[in-house]
Amino acid sequence: MSRKWKFTINVSKLILPTPAKVNLYLKVLNKRPDGFHNIKTLFERISLQDEIRLTSNISGKIRITSNHPDVPRGPKNIVYQAAELLRRDFKITHGVDIYIEKTIPVAAGLAGGSSNGAAVLKGLNQLWKLDLSRLQLTAYGCKLGSDVPFFLYDTSFAWGTGRGEVVEPVDFKCKLWHVLVVPRMKMHTRNVYQRLNLKLTNKNDHASILHRSLENLRLNDIGRWMINDLETVVFQSAPQLACLKERLKALGSCGAMLSGSGPSVYAVVKTRDQAYAIREALAKRYKQVYVVSTL
Repeated sequence: MSRKWKFTINVSKLILPTPAKVNLYLKVLNKRPDGFHNIKTLFERISLQDEIRLTSNISGKIRITSNHPDVPRGPKNIVYQAAELLRRDFKITHGVDIYIEKTIPVAAGLAGGSSNGAAVLKGLNQLWKLDLSRLQLTAYGCKLGSDVPFFLYDTSFAWGTGRGEVVEPVDFKCKLWHVLVVPRMKMHTRNVYQRLNLKLTNKNDHASILHRSLENLRLNDIGRWMINDLETVVFQSAPQLACLKERLKALGSCGAMLSGSGPSVYAVVKTRDQAYAIREALAKRYKQVYVVSTL
């Protein structure tokens, strides 16, 4: 399934949707000399979205505002870094106002920040008329973060290798429904990977089985073969997330798993109605429960 993004364009202003992702598969292969890890992952773009609004300004400054208090307003924000990279390399003299309307929870394993950064790269490529190819944009995306390149592709699903930045889109003809639960805690990806003991990870690679299950939309098999090697580390420090995963499975889902480094946990379900029924069962205990689908 692929999707062409529609941007609202008005000469000096752009409005861009920036979707979240979940990982249907995340296998950690080995540690690299640069300190990162080689992985094999399957990204799925989902319908939970932020919105980025870009407005050209003549001040020469990159100015960030947001509806969310935890969003950095300066150089620590990935969207600032994206704008600064392009402005510096192409000697752009004017600035840009970036407003981030946050819906995706922050530091939740859903790559909201990476999606925001990718949207700014694509948006400023239009706004500043840089005419960069996707290959060129991807090179900038790699400098910003491992998940950024995925969002530069107009695809619902993609395999990611290397750090996750080597993207291979997959045209699965399916739309999945999920219940996504985001507990009120933060997990930082770097800390999770630092605590990972590769000797304890499952060496079996079921990626091809999961791939075939998605091609044939065998939902129970999809749930069975979803794997996230980071679960062991995260569940050791936050056993309540392991309990949440089991709760989602007990409520009749086809399978449940941690997304990325967490703390988000999601379930694969058979129908939209089933997703809403499970959300209702969890709503009293968890404040952030979403029904989402493949985008």
